[in-house]
This record gives sequence, C-alpha cells and structure tokens, in this order.
Amino acid sequence: MTYARTEPTDQEPDIRARPPLVREFLLVAGLFLAYKFGRQAANGHVEEAFRNAGNVWDLERTLHLPGEGAVQGLLLHSQPLIHAANTYYAAVHFPATALFLVWLYWRRPRHYVRSRRVLAALTGAALVLHLLFPLAPPRMLPAAGLVDTGQVYGPTVYGQTPATDTMANQFAAMPSLHVGWAVMVAVGLIVATRSRWRWLWLLHPALTLLVVVGTANHYWLDAIVVGAMLAVALAGFRLPLSARTVPARQPRPDLWGSVEGPPEPAYAGGGAPGAFAPAVPAGSAAPGAFASAGPPPSFGAVGGSAEPADGTDAGSRAPARAGAVR
Repeated sequence: MTYARTEPTDQEPDIRARPPLVREFLLVAGLFLAYKFGRQAANGHVEEAFRNAGNVWDLERTLHLPGEGAVQGLLLHSQPLIHAANTYYAAVHFPATALFLVWLYWRRPRHYVRSRRVLAALTGAALVLHLLFPLAPPRMLPAAGLVDTGQVYGPTVYGQTPATDTMANQFAAMPSLHVGWAVMVAVGLIVATRSRWRWLWLLHPALTLLVVVGTANHYWLDAIVVGAMLAVALAGFRLPLSARTVPARQPRPDLWGSVEGPPEPAYAGGGAPGAFAPAVPAGSAAPGAFASAGPPPSFGAVGGSAEPADGTDAGSRAPARAGAVR
C-alpha cells in the first residue's frame, strides 16, 4: 500500500478556518494592552529585582554559562554595529511578530489560530513570572560590568531612571519575550511553509538572542527559561488534524493492474442482467433469452380463454376476469 504525502501549499488558503477579522483584531489588541498594563503593575520592587539579579548572575557562573560580556565585547568593536543591534532590539520585536500573525491569518488560517494561542499563553505566563520574580537586567548589575548600550549609543526604548519609567517595566528581564516571540515566528513559518529556504527563519531568533545579550538587556537564563515555556505551550496547542501533514492512502497499481482501482461488476454500473449471465451450451435456452423476447404467454383458467401477455399487472386484469365470471 502506498502513501502520498500532502504538505502545506502556497495555493488558496482554507478560508473556512479563518476567524472573523474584527474579532481577531480586538482580541489581539486586548491581549497586548492587558500585557502592557500588567507589566506596569509589576513595576517597582527595586531591591528584590537587584537581589534576584545577583542570584541569577551567580547561578550562571555556577553553570559555567558564557559571560554576557563576551558577546557585548564583539559588538563594541564597531559603533555602527552596536547601533544596529540597539535598533534591532527596539524596532524589530513587535513589527516582526505582528507581520507574522497577519500573514498566517491571510495565508494559513489554521496555523494562525494555533500560533495566536501559543503566543497568548506564552505572554500570559511571562507576565505571571514578571510579577513573581522581578529581575534587573545585566546592564544594571554592577557585578556584571556591562555597558548600557541603549543609553550610551542609542537608540533606546527605556527611560534613564528605571524605577520611574512609565513606558516600560525595566525589571522584567525574566523571561525574554524578545527571544520567545522570535522563536515562535521562526517555528510557525517553518511549519506553515514548504520552501527549501524556510529554515533560514531560524536566523531571526539566533540574531535576537545575540542582540538581547550583547546589549545587556537579558541574561542567557532569560532565553533558556522562555525556550522551556514555549516548548510547553507548543505541546499544549497542537495543530488540528486537517492542517497537519497526513498520509493519503492510494490504491496500489500492482494489486489490480491499474491505478484506477478494482474491476467493477456490470450490475454496479446499471448493466442489463443478461450482460453477466453465464455461458450455456449451444442449442439450449439461455437464461437471458427471455430478457429480450419478453415473458412467455400465460393462460388464464377463467372462461377457458387465453390472456395475452401484454405486460399488464394482475391488478389491471381484475375487471376483465370479473366480467367473464358474470
């Protein structure tokens, strides 16, 4: 038995799986606002955030993770390079994720629904962790000895006084949603497309990881933790069966001699009964002979007269028989 592999195509999308546009816009916008206000509510906790930062820094050294300063040192060799890294950190995060969702909604509706759910679950879990575990980024930690590249070289999305920053919560380093969303974008596009170049989307999370570490906005552990959380979310929200790559069963050519399936009996196509009657010796009546000559004449016992076989049924001959009796 052979199987044919069906893969995502670049043809017409399944519009039946596409949720209403207005509802999706309001839903995504509502989730984004809830996250922003939630981060604002988690602002503050300065002493706890720095205490946790020291613990994370010590844990990384215990685990022998590479120092964040090694990556930043590579960027600081070129001022245009560090400026490009700051721009990538500030300008790519939200637009790339938004374009990813828009494209999925339009071209891969079933993949869009799953990706939106995964991103919502990941972001909600990250907000809970921000509330429970405030963490100062390595650029604020004196023991790290790193440069706040956003403030020194620009551009930056953060204010100069983290404790009073009304635009963002700078003590929400754990986990790194920059890395988490970037990985989800790459995974979603790899699964939803079939181009031979689709694996290049992995460059987005790889570059994002180097940027967030090199600009001293996140620790390595921030990326490791968000990777584990994303894996759980992906396992919890699977693709529907109709959107996966499933085997399609096809008949074997060597079983019936043709790919068109087994031979069809004559009666299945509405053929005449005589068409499949068995052969009989010459000179004998064939079972199908009456099919063309009509039924044999029948003789009625009433009045001793013969009734022609005109094809009428018993109900239509009842009045004639009644007249003969009378």
